[in-house]
Amino acid sequence: MDDLAKPPSPPGAAFAERFVDADGFRIRYLEAGRGEVLVCLHGAGGLRLSRAHDLLAQRNRVIAFEVPGFGYSAANERTNTMQELASTMLAAVAALGIGRFSVMGHSFGGRLALWMATQSPEALHALVLTAPAAIRMSNTPSALDASPEEMHSLLFAHPERHPPLPMPDPDVAANRQTLLRRLRAPLRDEALEARMRELSVPTLALFGTADRVIPPAVAHLYRQILPNCHLVMVYDAAHAVDADRPEAVAEVVDDFLRHREQFLVKRTSDLLHP
Repeated sequence: MDDLAKPPSPPGAAFAERFVDADGFRIRYLEAGRGEVLVCLHGAGGLRLSRAHDLLAQRNRVIAFEVPGFGYSAANERTNTMQELASTMLAAVAALGIGRFSVMGHSFGGRLALWMATQSPEALHALVLTAPAAIRMSNTPSALDASPEEMHSLLFAHPERHPPLPMPDPDVAANRQTLLRRLRAPLRDEALEARMRELSVPTLALFGTADRVIPPAVAHLYRQILPNCHLVMVYDAAHAVDADRPEAVAEVVDDFLRHREQFLVKRTSDLLHP
């Protein structure tokens, strides 16, 4: 079979699986690329790479962590708050010998990334939030108990373009849901928002225009609360912004990581359109 006939590699095919011991946990992570470090934190559904990660790894050292208690890691019965989890993930980065880095968090991972940034702002070059779940609305659907079919519909603007989500192992799903319920925060976390108001780290917040989990109506709140926030709306993307529009997301994130405060969008809203 010649090269033209080969099917495309699945997302994340170039990433190597590794482990690091930190804060009493054995933490799995996937890594690819060279350059400045971009730490990636997954959403409530667990670690899942998209083509956007592959593209970002072409110019960055991308490290995608699997948070303790997710996937096939041991049940996390010790972590009780997002603050504690943020400390664990900062310890994991330090255990890899990394000094300063940027962090990109999706949904649940966006809230975790914000806690990491507020705990150790001096360690961060930049912060990227994709459909962050730090601020939620009461009338939006919860993904906590959704079936794979329901999750598939919520994640993607065009579900028919994406393969079905795999059925989770019952034990894996139970461990994850137990941890998520323990870490669940109010719709508006006053303690976190107070810290966000003092956070000067350059921040990029991306929201899908078709997101029903974290609707774009909350986007303006991040720009109001975060002193150095650049806001981008991604057209025709649902909750899995990076999976729906991988090329567009990778391009704008990579540009932001290169320029930070000189990022072209600045503090005005912009729309990524085909």
